[in-house]
This record gives sequence, C-alpha cells and structure tokens, in this order.
Amino acid sequence: MQESLQNINVQRLRSFSAKDMPVDVLRLDRIHPVVSGNKWFKLQFYLQDAIAQQKNTIATFGGAWSNHIVAAAFAAKASGLQSIGFIRGDQQVARAETLQQAAAYGMKLSFVDRETYRDKASVINAHPDPGIYWIMEGGYGELGSKGAAGILSSADTSSYTHILCAVGTGTMLSGLVRAALPGQNIMGISVLKNNSGIEAAIRSLLGSGQRHQPFSINHDYHFGGYARHPAELIRFMIGLWETEQLPTDIVYTSKLLFAARDMLLKNHFPMRARILLVHSGGLQGNHSLPPGTLPFL
Repeated sequence: MQESLQNINVQRLRSFSAKDMPVDVLRLDRIHPVVSGNKWFKLQFYLQDAIAQQKNTIATFGGAWSNHIVAAAFAAKASGLQSIGFIRGDQQVARAETLQQAAAYGMKLSFVDRETYRDKASVINAHPDPGIYWIMEGGYGELGSKGAAGILSSADTSSYTHILCAVGTGTMLSGLVRAALPGQNIMGISVLKNNSGIEAAIRSLLGSGQRHQPFSINHDYHFGGYARHPAELIRFMIGLWETEQLPTDIVYTSKLLFAARDMLLKNHFPMRARILLVHSGGLQGNHSLPPGTLPFL
C-alpha cells in the first residue's frame, strides 16, 4: 500500500484561515478506503514484525465501531495473516456495520464483557497460542508510535508552527512528537473525559532522548466523553462539510476541528502562526448514527 501515500494532500480551510494565519488539514483519510489515516502508519511496523516472527494471526482489541478493528482486519488479510478481534460488548453489538465489515475481511470476532476488556492481560493469557501476534487497542505501543512518526513526512509539513491532532490512546501524537522539527508546537485534543493519564502514556512511548520533548494536551473539547456527540457537534460537522467538503467523524476529527476553530476565535494562537490539523481518517463511528444524520455518509 506504499503507493497510497501519493493520495495524501494538504487542504486549506477557507473558513478557518485568516490573511496572516493559514489553517490547513493533512488529509490522511485519503490514504486508503479501509486502512484509513493514521491506521496505515500505526499498523505497518506491527505487521512487518509479525511476519518476521513467523506469526500467522494478528489479535487485537476494539469496540463495535472501531476504526482500528476494521483496518487491522483488512491489513492482516492483505499481509496473508489471519486475524482475531476481541470486541468490547456482547453478541448484540455484532450487528454493527463495522464488525460485519471486519468479519467480511476474515476477522474472527470474540466478544468480552467490559470488565474483562479492561484487563487485557487476562485475555492474552487465556490465548497462549504461539502463532498469535498481539496488537493493543488503537495500535498503542512503541512500534505504533514509530509508525506514526512517518505522518509528518507524508507531505511537506516543515513550515507549520503548530500541529494539532485528536488524541485517544496517544499513539499518533507520540509519533508527531518524535518527528517534529525544533520550534514546532505539537498539541493534542483529548476525545476522552477525565483522561488524566494520557500525558504519561504518551511519554512512555517516546525514547529516552525524546521524553522531555514539549507537547500539550487540551482537555476542553471531549463533548462529554468518548463518542459523545451532542447536537452542537453534529451541526458543526454538517456545516464543515457544506463549507469545506471535509468529512469528519463523531469520535475524533470533528472534535479536533471544533477545538481548532474555537481556539482561533479565542485568539489562542500567536500572530502569523501556521496551523496544521491532522485528519486521522476513519469514519466508522458515524455508522452508529441514524441514517440521514450526516450528508456525507
């Protein structure tokens, strides 16, 4: 899928930009229709490592509408590997379109209750098959971080002073910190409520020489928690599509774009800042909405 990187481009946001402060979006969502956005970067080294270790199966974790689950299922199949997805919830969530898509790519789905899901070590220990290669939820881990470091070299990002992305596990942001040039400000917009441990989780992914690299996390735009999407956010997504033809999702990218616009209105950024928003791809969460909610589904 290396040739897919040619599809990435930078889109100027006309409704966000001012004369002396351009705002652009790095369209990682255009990489691949399934292994979308940052998933392409975060999964690549895991898959290479699994093949090098002669593993035959990828096993990973996610929810019913997980971008990571469907991307891992497709990428495993494309790499000649089997896949297992340990899904948070019971068999009722099997009807989710995302899981049906993952199953169509050959992923075996195993449903676990929320308490078991939180204790992922117990799931791993219960499946001691030496042919399984484990990838944590969202691709969290050093190899995922190293892969995400390639995001900033997928286009010319050297002129930007501020680079923002949505933050779930923090894997992508840690990659951006690895790759940032001196003087570039890396900011994450947390999509989870009470995500107090995220800074430490991100630093744990950085090498010893990078753990003191500066970055910041803004916790003010989670809209009530993971995947919460009040009417205000839906209206914003529709307006963003109508003005910029930019599709976003209810979990990550809509909150990133909303935060950026709000901070611009509040003069958060210094004069002549050049701002880049990283579109992390993946619109699976939108399929949980009633049909017709968004004009770009």
